[in-house]
Amino acid sequence: MRDESLAHLHDVLCAARAVKQFVADQTFDSYISDEMLRSAVERKFEIMGEALGRIGRSDLPLLTRVRDHRDIISFRNILIHGYDVIDDRIVWGVIEEDLDRLIEDVACLMK
Repeated sequence: MRDESLAHLHDVLCAARAVKQFVADQTFDSYISDEMLRSAVERKFEIMGEALGRIGRSDLPLLTRVRDHRDIISFRNILIHGYDVIDDRIVWGVIEEDLDRLIEDVACLMK
């Protein structure tokens, strides 16, 4: 694996784990009422999507080993370009339903 790809995987893993830490012991209601928390979570998702996009430009076979990589990159684009129409329920759903799979895939690739 290229050093660059490994660095991007590290960025994805750190950002995903940070989101898990940020929302630990939070509820959806506390999430939507905390602008700083929402901003932090969205920023970390942007980092995850950007890092995966960079891997895709330099090491597509590696990227294909991350489940839902297209969705993650698309989610990043929505967060950045559709900032005015972000649905907090979708962001929260991604945290609850998808983030653990991403952490699992990336941690496995980094072994």
